[in-house]
Amino acid sequence: MAQNVYECLFILDSNRYARDPNGVSGQIPDMVEKSGGEVLASRLWQEQKLAYPINNQRKGTYWLTYFRLESEKVSEFNRSCQLNDNVLRSLTLKVEPRLVDALVAHARGEKVPEETPADEAPAEAAPAEEAAPAEAAPAEEAAPADDAVEAAPAAE
Repeated sequence: MAQNVYECLFILDSNRYARDPNGVSGQIPDMVEKSGGEVLASRLWQEQKLAYPINNQRKGTYWLTYFRLESEKVSEFNRSCQLNDNVLRSLTLKVEPRLVDALVAHARGEKVPEETPADEAPAEAAPAEEAAPAEAAPAEEAAPADDAVEAAPAAE
């Protein structure tokens, strides 16, 4: 059984969250643990006006959670999210294994480990930057040849 790391963004009912923040947010780790998962990070993201009303609610509290769960249990977890009255919407995504440490550390407010894909990105971008000037040079050489072709019919 493959255990993957998932990211889930919840939109919680702001009225219920305002009345009992610990109770509403405490249900999220409970849902993960009942599905057989392990919470890696769970935190408040923001509260803002919704683009459109959901269940007659105009504001939502966004809650971000990272957790480890067996892939077969994800549908059970999503079903428990749908049945929870405090959750207006949720979106669960599988996290790329190379990004897990950096995303979880960022969600916890910790310093991102030095060995992250972000460190590898500039090295990968460098060959593309080197290739760009090389590609520009043939285009400049081609321009005078085009002028010569245009000049030839004019001379005839």
